[in-house]
Amino acid sequence: MAIDRLSKIPKIPEKGLVIFAGVDPNTGDELTFVISPPDPVPLYYYRTDKWFHTEFLEPMVEESEVYGIILVERDQATIALLKPSGFVILEELEDYIPGKHSKGGQSQRRFDRIIEQMVEDFIKKVGERASGYFIPLLEEKKLKGILVGGPGYAKIDFIRGDYLDYRLKSMIIGEPYDVSYQGEPGVREIIMKASSAIKGQRYVEAISAIEEFKLHLAKDDGLALYGVNEIRSALEMGAVKKLIMLEDLDIAEELGKLAESRGAEVHYISSSLPEGEWVRKTFGGVIAILRYRIE
Repeated sequence: MAIDRLSKIPKIPEKGLVIFAGVDPNTGDELTFVISPPDPVPLYYYRTDKWFHTEFLEPMVEESEVYGIILVERDQATIALLKPSGFVILEELEDYIPGKHSKGGQSQRRFDRIIEQMVEDFIKKVGERASGYFIPLLEEKKLKGILVGGPGYAKIDFIRGDYLDYRLKSMIIGEPYDVSYQGEPGVREIIMKASSAIKGQRYVEAISAIEEFKLHLAKDDGLALYGVNEIRSALEMGAVKKLIMLEDLDIAEELGKLAESRGAEVHYISSSLPEGEWVRKTFGGVIAILRYRIE
């Protein structure tokens, strides 16, 4: 199976080739997977075994530069991770903490102290959970920084207090960001608000390029281009300023090399993200921003 598939490949990619071939023990179907990895294949390896050996490829897909994200308020929190390919929510926390007591006097003061302790305990829990996620990444030298945000004062208390491991606390980027939401909307909001502080992060740059494309599309100024043939022609002319495409697009390698040879910026985005899904469904997986209008 492997030899048959290999004979049909006219040229081995520059970064090498990996082929897995075998038989599904449950169905008896023959399986063959051909992979052109993101990094050069480090060795020649042939093995007949009962399983596929992927250990040589696993380091290629590990995220090497990530940012931690903590959105915290008095009774809700979101802990997330920003990777070059996008972001993932690690955990969402929520606790019931009552509002202010309506009664006055001794009863009110006692109740207020109880509420303050509940808030303190919740924020402490957020710090412990975040430290549990981020310290291993710090020790592996993968963590570049931490963004903290939220809608109220809890985010300020979180930064000023000793809720995070001191090593993580020193990696907090800038002041806490005002963010209106928790969960996925809040994570998106803080990433955009912190875009200048984490400039160069792959996902941030890709999203920024997509927003620029949308702006040109809305203005109808002729600088937003889509269609594989149209983009290829524009690339050959050197007219493309930014190329944005899905990382798993069949022709991604071809267009990427052409773009780099013509001095265009290349941005990849995952099809699993909403922005990537929009590019795939609406434009077939690839869009471009031109340096100048072409006919």
